[in-house]
Amino acid sequence: MKSDLLPRIGALAAASMLLGLLSACAGPEVVPREVPPPPVTSVAEADQQLAAVKRERAGIEARYAERERVCYAKFLVNNCLNEAKEQRRSALSAQHAIEIQAARFKRQALVEARDREMAAAEKRFQEEEARMAAEPPRPAPAVAPLPPPRKPVAPGRVAERDARLRAAQQAEAAGAEQRAANVRAYERRKAESEARQRHVTERQAERAAKAARRAEDAKAKAAQDAERAKAAVQGQ
Repeated sequence: MKSDLLPRIGALAAASMLLGLLSACAGPEVVPREVPPPPVTSVAEADQQLAAVKRERAGIEARYAERERVCYAKFLVNNCLNEAKEQRRSALSAQHAIEIQAARFKRQALVEARDREMAAAEKRFQEEEARMAAEPPRPAPAVAPLPPPRKPVAPGRVAERDARLRAAQQAEAAGAEQRAANVRAYERRKAESEARQRHVTERQAERAAKAARRAEDAKAKAAQDAERAKAAVQGQ
């Protein structure tokens, strides 16, 4: 009985020592250090980065699947799988950061292009308003006084003269109405210009507020990611 028990105890001790050596050799998992994404300077560069992110994600998933297959053939399967998962998470996080930055750059470029178009249209409108305001108003045509009464003439000539006088008076009245309409149109365009300027100012303030919120959100997310990574490392 004792002779059978001793070899078994020795085998168990050897197995325990072997597991300890393998665990010591495995060492702590190496967590890749996350680096900030490369800067984006143009819309074309943002499109290239988004296409590259799509390709890289497919490559990350393929490498992770291959690493899983290799891990199941090893003795310390869990350690190997945990390391593979951490590498996959870190790689996907880096690609996600690149994607967010490229998409944000494209949105900002679109907003800036629209603002430039609005500013150019506003400038053209202001220049036209200034040109119209600089033009002096046309003087009203002087109304000639009625000629002194003449000797009685033929009725036909009297009627012709009266018709010409009425036509001149009607033309003068029409001119006065047109000038008044021009003044009203100028005041309306001036009010519309001021409203557009207020709209542009409000849009600029809104963009500044959104940029501040995005910066705070990015800062909070970075802190959360750091806490999760720290917790993951401590849990392992």
